[in-house]
Amino acid sequence: MTDIKVELSHIKGFISENQLDTYKKKVAATFDTIYSRTGAGNDFLGWVNLPSSITADFIKDVKATAEALRKKSEVFVVVGIGGSYLGARAVIEALSNHFAQLVETGSPKIIYAGHNMSEDYMHDLIELLDKKEYSMTVISKSGTTTEPAVAFRILKNHIEKKYGKEEAKTRIVAITDKAKGALKVLSDSEGYKTYVVPDDVGGRYSVLTPVGLLPIAVAGIDIEKLVAGAQLMEKYCIDNQNDGNVAAQYAVARQALYHAGKTNEILVNYEPRLCYFSEWWKQLYGESEGKDGKGIFPASVTFTTDLHSMGQYIQEGLRNLMETVISVENPANDVRIPQDDANLDQMNYIAGRRLNDVNQTAEKATILAHVDGGVPNIRIAVPRIDANVLGQLIYFFEIGCALSGYMLEVNPFNQPGVEAYKKNMFALLGKPGYEELREKLLKR
Repeated sequence: MTDIKVELSHIKGFISENQLDTYKKKVAATFDTIYSRTGAGNDFLGWVNLPSSITADFIKDVKATAEALRKKSEVFVVVGIGGSYLGARAVIEALSNHFAQLVETGSPKIIYAGHNMSEDYMHDLIELLDKKEYSMTVISKSGTTTEPAVAFRILKNHIEKKYGKEEAKTRIVAITDKAKGALKVLSDSEGYKTYVVPDDVGGRYSVLTPVGLLPIAVAGIDIEKLVAGAQLMEKYCIDNQNDGNVAAQYAVARQALYHAGKTNEILVNYEPRLCYFSEWWKQLYGESEGKDGKGIFPASVTFTTDLHSMGQYIQEGLRNLMETVISVENPANDVRIPQDDANLDQMNYIAGRRLNDVNQTAEKATILAHVDGGVPNIRIAVPRIDANVLGQLIYFFEIGCALSGYMLEVNPFNQPGVEAYKKNMFALLGKPGYEELREKLLKR
């Protein structure tokens, strides 16, 4: 069984049982399409059986590499963009101290590069690395994706000047294609330690490959428990290819709501450590479903913080919204609200109660208010935030995304629209071969 529960009581009244049944009837066939690898994009389904294919020897190797980097690093830089860093960051942020950058944790501080092209960001990063012992991983199948390629060129130059080429190569790990591409060629010529991004796993599904596992291990997180959680969910899904499956319940509900006019989905959390998990989810669902003029637009909020900014719109704005709430039932710690004799803030009525009681009450109150305001809510309940549960949640959302995408009748594993801005950028920067497009763009 899985620790994840899906509650759909707060979508009633927005869709009928017949509308739900339309998609429930598709579940078994859609599971078969995924596991038999017969659907669109089937050459990118390596993530489906990825958890169970991870061996103890592989984990041992990743942990050994991570430990060697940890011993020589105050800072570990992850160079990548999109799926090449979001999955790792999602897990690291979720399982770290909220103030990890300011407190001594015994692990290197994990920072990121290659996910933007801000000159000021890079300047500040270089200034920091001048003063810190550091190592890094660069993640790219091709090695030619503009943002990480530019960042790695700058950082490679910096680390070689700081430590010399021989020492620098012991501080760089490349995660790239197994046989081809610029980064693979460079890694072989320089003698970097390398890991492979599997050919049949797209970036947004790659968190359980070395792309995610190495940075997560360097951060001091137990990757064995993370993988074990994903393995549990993989087995659960294989054994339950029906509409009672929790991932199928989620996919069915969101597709039924989408076809009833709820075109925007807001992923809600009440734990700030899940902020980057929401960012990973947004890429996973946005890049997988947003094509052919279709798709649910993914957005996210952290409550109760965003109730004081986005709450008004969600309550009374355009009624094309649905919410999916990740509800954490048991926090790791116990903080009580103290009694205050003066009671100027009028909060003595909750004195002695856990802060989490108030947080969970806010969750319940908000769900009821938003449902009354015309926003259906799907609740995904997890018992706690730990590595095992997070592994389950990763696979849950991945399989839910594949189910939902196939029900929508799109290819959930390609991203042709991402290339449009890249071509324009190459042309405007003067890359050879793009002269004709450059001329057209300069006339606009």
